[in-house]
Amino acid sequence: MVFIDFPALSALAAASALVTKKCSCCAVPLDAWQRLPTSLELDRFEEIGTLREDPYEEPTFAEYHPHGTRYDSVDAPIAPRYYPANLSQVARCLNCGRHYLRYNEAGGYFTELRIRALRPALLADAA
Repeated sequence: MVFIDFPALSALAAASALVTKKCSCCAVPLDAWQRLPTSLELDRFEEIGTLREDPYEEPTFAEYHPHGTRYDSVDAPIAPRYYPANLSQVARCLNCGRHYLRYNEAGGYFTELRIRALRPALLADAA
């Protein structure tokens, strides 16, 4: 899968923000990380790349919250070098062109697909 660097991610987020068309992909607010809503049809999305720079390197599970946000905060930064963005793929809705981040949360006895809207105002190129 193609690695998406920060400038490319910023461009995708900006393009997504310009989409005003009503679509089933945004019928449920996806501003914060959440499990994939049952109303979303996975076959209506295409993966266009990954934020995981090196698939063989162990990713960090450290989160980036300089202003006291949390994982499930709608205003939490999207920092590609930090969890969970560093495990994410970028997917585009085939109906409207909006972009989303998706990753598979793997806990002790389960896996669950999580999703979040790609919003340009929240991008953080944090090292």
